[in-house]
Amino acid sequence: MHTARFTLDPAFTIGKVNPRLFGSFVEHLGRCVYTGIFEPGHPAADEAGLRTDVLELVRELGVTAVRYPGGNFVSGYKWEDSVGPAEERPRRLDLAWRSTETNRFGLSEYIAFLKKIGPQAEPMMAVNLGTRGVAEALELQEYANHPSGTALSDQRAAHGDKDPFGIKLWCLGNEMDGPWQTGHKTAEEYGRIAAETARAMRQIDPSVELVACGSSSQGMPTFAEWEATVLAETYDLVDYVSLHAYYWPTDGDLDSFLASAVDMESFIENVVATCDHVGAKLKSKKKINLSFDEWNVWYLNEWEESAKSDPLDWPEAPRLLEDNYSVMDAVVFGSLLIALLRHADRVTVACLAQLVNVIAPIMTEPGGPAWRQTTFFPFAQASRYGRGQVLDVRVDSPTYETKKYGETDLLHATAVRGEDGSVTVFAVNRSRTEALPLEVALGSLGLTTVVEHSAVADADPEARNTLDDPERVVPHEVTGTTLQDGTLGATLEPLSWNMIRLG
Repeated sequence: MHTARFTLDPAFTIGKVNPRLFGSFVEHLGRCVYTGIFEPGHPAADEAGLRTDVLELVRELGVTAVRYPGGNFVSGYKWEDSVGPAEERPRRLDLAWRSTETNRFGLSEYIAFLKKIGPQAEPMMAVNLGTRGVAEALELQEYANHPSGTALSDQRAAHGDKDPFGIKLWCLGNEMDGPWQTGHKTAEEYGRIAAETARAMRQIDPSVELVACGSSSQGMPTFAEWEATVLAETYDLVDYVSLHAYYWPTDGDLDSFLASAVDMESFIENVVATCDHVGAKLKSKKKINLSFDEWNVWYLNEWEESAKSDPLDWPEAPRLLEDNYSVMDAVVFGSLLIALLRHADRVTVACLAQLVNVIAPIMTEPGGPAWRQTTFFPFAQASRYGRGQVLDVRVDSPTYETKKYGETDLLHATAVRGEDGSVTVFAVNRSRTEALPLEVALGSLGLTTVVEHSAVADADPEARNTLDDPERVVPHEVTGTTLQDGTLGATLEPLSWNMIRLG
């Protein structure tokens, strides 16, 4: 196979990585919360009922901002149900996932969970603009953030949380463009309520950061028109517009599936263009950034078929959306991470959906162990080593043909330069059958050593980690990678995610 090439130069950068790019998502959906992060009585549970084995894996994963409590769940969420003594909280029907919500895990428990992850874990709270509105958003903000001396802040203190939660990052609803959403609205309807809510929340605290709902996917019939209409109402009131995207193979088309990041990059660039068009019309110097606050590989079509044949009858914490990820899925997943990094100048928040059990990098068994899925490893490596300035990578790569995206590069790559001058290259080889030689000209970066070349790959692309074999797939060391005369030389295994650290 022909060699893939690119050049790195410290003078040509995309932007600095915001730590929030490595966020995740905890929704009251399936077993994400109950028997996921929260399982009183589990052998590894702490005094608050949080699973310490899961906490250890979350820290290893390197998660920062954690979006909560939804997701579709938030459009039926009554925040008042989730505070106060747990035994007094009401049980409610959750229309989004046709489940019964016990509310035993609520707002205070969420904040406590973040504190136990560590100081890098930041709350990202969604307000209900589906079945509720401005008043309820303000009440939640006052309860969560006001220091003391009002009915709601004093109620928080009475519930055991004297100190305010300090939530800065707020989502103004969720997927309001989607007909599946409880309280679904037109762009005009949503734009108005989002603007009214944003304006009121800023009256309480002008420093809050607000995310307006963008399109639920680039394939939505209202895509771009939705963003333009919503931003015409909210441009000066919000900081971000959201993007959501999930990818899975359709009709056995694995070559297009492996190129999913082509769609993700197009989605990002089209939303940026729409945001900047609205800004230009308004003659504003402000730039709206992007919050890609739901992204992942999700076998959505399989779930939709099973939901039709077996509708749920209001169970508690049912097993929902528990995709078991293969090596191929991990390679696509890693390519999506690369797409986010390649647009770090405008994508400054991103949330992997979700954190535990539900289309997640971490799996658990009730009363049993927790383990890492194949997708765990690209995220953990990117979160640890993908900090600093993203360098501009323009690849010269062999290509292959895909049904969805036409001619596509076999190499998908980015590189991040740390504050210490080290560089980490993240690269995916999309070829299912052939290794891909790679050469990188390192210019004036002053690099002399290959510190590590790690890969996720396997002779069986369907290899995956399971309860019975939780370490079937782990990153392995790649030998033979060289750095000579300012040029990196490597071979990327077929269907592989690669991290190459240079010092």
